Amino acid sequence: MSSIVAIVGRPNVGKSTFFNRLIQRREAIVDSVSGVTRDRHYGKTDWNGRNFSVIDTGGYVVGSDDIFEAEIDKQVELAIGESDAIIFMVDVEEGVTPMDEDVAQLLRKVNKPVLLAVNKVDNAKRLENAVEFYSLGLGEYYPIASTSGSGTGELLDALVEALPEDTREEEAELPRFAVVGRPNAGKSSFINALIGEERYIVTDIAGTTRDSIDTRYNRFGFEFNLVDTAGIRRKAKVKEDLEFYSVMRSVRAIEHCDVCLIVMDATRGFDGQVQNIFWLAQRNRKGIVILVNKWDLVDNKETNTMKEYEQKIRQEMEPFTDVPIVFMSVLTKQRIFKAIETAVEVYKNRSKKIKTSELNEVMLPIIEAYPPPAYKGKYVKIKFCMQLPTPQPQFAFFCNLPQYVKDPYKRFIENKLRKEFDFTGVPVSVYFRKK
Repeated sequence: MSSIVAIVGRPNVGKSTFFNRLIQRREAIVDSVSGVTRDRHYGKTDWNGRNFSVIDTGGYVVGSDDIFEAEIDKQVELAIGESDAIIFMVDVEEGVTPMDEDVAQLLRKVNKPVLLAVNKVDNAKRLENAVEFYSLGLGEYYPIASTSGSGTGELLDALVEALPEDTREEEAELPRFAVVGRPNAGKSSFINALIGEERYIVTDIAGTTRDSIDTRYNRFGFEFNLVDTAGIRRKAKVKEDLEFYSVMRSVRAIEHCDVCLIVMDATRGFDGQVQNIFWLAQRNRKGIVILVNKWDLVDNKETNTMKEYEQKIRQEMEPFTDVPIVFMSVLTKQRIFKAIETAVEVYKNRSKKIKTSELNEVMLPIIEAYPPPAYKGKYVKIKFCMQLPTPQPQFAFFCNLPQYVKDPYKRFIENKLRKEFDFTGVPVSVYFRKK
């Protein structure tokens, strides 16, 4: 699996600003008020061709009586335990503080790479002042300015060099199917029904599953790894340390699977939390299958009930609606094997490779019949296309003026690719490049 990097430090040193710069979007809340980051934030980034996940942790305060800060401290320690490397951020404006020394003492006990980032170094005077951080006993330090990005390249170079080797390719012999969803949707019961034994603890209490567990499935001609994850709740409801750990492992399971089987409760609907899980899987370019569990509990079913229910789900998914939806009941074992068959099909779609000659033979006549609209009197001419050598479907179209190809036409091309080559359940990426 790819590595996880935790960003730690006392409050108000600029961790969230640095996190946002790494993932290249404003996802974490950035504020000058101490303790704003109470929930953890997760993101994916890459540097020099190396992909890794980043955790933005809350400000660490040792020995605080504040109940929020005490909980933050426990969760920071969990994030440190889960990570492969740690960026310890300090503030050059305030110099070495007793809280910095407390955090440094904690990190000296950790047998993992620790990189000391001295933030807010944006002039020569502050560069001189950064020398005092040698006193923390963590060796080399990296002066940066997270607001402008100054110095972050050197820090990331050192980080990538310190990360352990990525063993993902060695572990990828079998497809990985992650069973995800909000708590108490029936995920563990689904796996128990599939493998025919009580492999997992199943109760009516939401949150019973605390960790992500792999099970090799080899029945009826199918072989793959099933990953049962803890239920993902809204951040506001993650109140205890173990549940925070469960959420972190669930997010990681999504990032490192091939297909996400999103189990939802038919009696609750495709609510906001299920949608968040769906979009997390979509952003990570995973194959997706929606499993509507507990269909036997839906009252007053009529001829069109299932069709109307499916239509509502697809409306919430827009514009990515080409996703298989299976209505099932784990309790009665209705359609549970249909769910697995569908997941295998989605995996095959995600792994599909199309010959360049076949791709051009199909797509170029379509493009000729429906070319991109002219922009400022200039016409885009697409002459060639190919599939990129990536784990998921990505296509490059080579043309004279790629900057004039707008999103509506990209969606048009994506839809044609789906129709002609069947990429049901899989996000497809389309790029236009200079010929």
